Amino acid sequence: IITSLSKGYGIRDFRADFIAGLTVAIVALPVAMALGIASGATPEQGLITVVIAGFLISLLGGSRFQIGGPTGAFVVVVFDVIAKFGYDGLIVATLMAGIMLIAAGLAKMGTWIKYIPQPVVTGFTSGIAVIIFSSQIKDLFGLKIDKVPGDFIDKWTAFWQARESFTPDSIIIAAGALAAIVLTRRYLPKFPGFLIAVIGSSLAVYFLNLQVPTIGNVFGELPRVIPAPHMPTEINFHRLRELLPSAFTIAFLAGVESLLSAVVADGMTGRRHRSNCELVAQGIANCASALFGGLPATGAIARTAPNIRSGARTPVAGILHAVFILVFILAFAPLASYIPLASLAAVLVIVAWNMSEFDRFRHLMRAPTGDKLVLLLTFFLTVTVDLTVAIQVGVVLAAILFMHRMSQAVEMSTDISL
Repeated sequence: IITSLSKGYGIRDFRADFIAGLTVAIVALPVAMALGIASGATPEQGLITVVIAGFLISLLGGSRFQIGGPTGAFVVVVFDVIAKFGYDGLIVATLMAGIMLIAAGLAKMGTWIKYIPQPVVTGFTSGIAVIIFSSQIKDLFGLKIDKVPGDFIDKWTAFWQARESFTPDSIIIAAGALAAIVLTRRYLPKFPGFLIAVIGSSLAVYFLNLQVPTIGNVFGELPRVIPAPHMPTEINFHRLRELLPSAFTIAFLAGVESLLSAVVADGMTGRRHRSNCELVAQGIANCASALFGGLPATGAIARTAPNIRSGARTPVAGILHAVFILVFILAFAPLASYIPLASLAAVLVIVAWNMSEFDRFRHLMRAPTGDKLVLLLTFFLTVTVDLTVAIQVGVVLAAILFMHRMSQAVEMSTDISL
């Protein structure tokens, strides 16, 4: 931010950043709550992540326009960590991931991450999208299931077994929210479709007295405070060792997604980000988010792009977006109690569709056989086995294929020279 402001910062710049920050906050508000719930945490933990991590990513990051916070990429790994090790386990894993990111940035590894093969990135991103969509079926249809299984196959088996317990009001709310988002994006693209859908469905539930699960009757009223930072109580060698794979996955996802988002921002603005500085900022932000009880965070393309389109000029826009979310927590948090979970599920269905990269997936299916194999294997392992395993297998297989192609190229050049 010092570099951005060193050339002068006037009232016109602040006005542009103010409008962009408010616009992005309106986009981020319902998404942060929805991602908090989908991750197995709570809505306020999603909001805390935006305030703490979003502020630090904009303050310290290497991209002028980057907007940080919780993203759909983390939903799977966060849900699994909480299910296996509890929320304290997630805090430790996020702290470890933050330290890894800081170390990667200081070691100048930021330029390496961009060389991760596209089939691997697309495969696990599309797989995460499928898992996020699957996780919302219960709330979309209002199914009566006490505890949704974590395994993909078991999850859909449970949905099928509970198919007759659907709630018509939940289906109506979800369908209405989906329609509002899709129609707003098509005919009123400058309006915040997510927020319109959530507010509209909340008003419908309140005035029509619909019997659907809401944030209030499931999670209680959101607190109007940001918790004080605290260290997890249980940190020992055994704990660190069992959380290491999850921490690595969080760090990997945070690094890849933040740098991809920064590259997209560069393409939209003609500027260049500093990748190693961005990794250090992501690491610091994740450590801070964990200490305040938040979720893992990274740069979000879905919020960085609207920030640029809204006329942001400096990182002040990202800082203000975090401040606006803080104001909501301090002043208006009780209003969130009326938000139906079905409408937040509809928000995440759209998030999952955006993550699916359907066009890119289809394009890669026309690529050489080796690339298709990496894509499909990474996708299959992400959905049915484990995200860490999918990344490891995908990268190793892509490396083997690359070495095979290089050896063939060397053989061909040798034959030509002879």
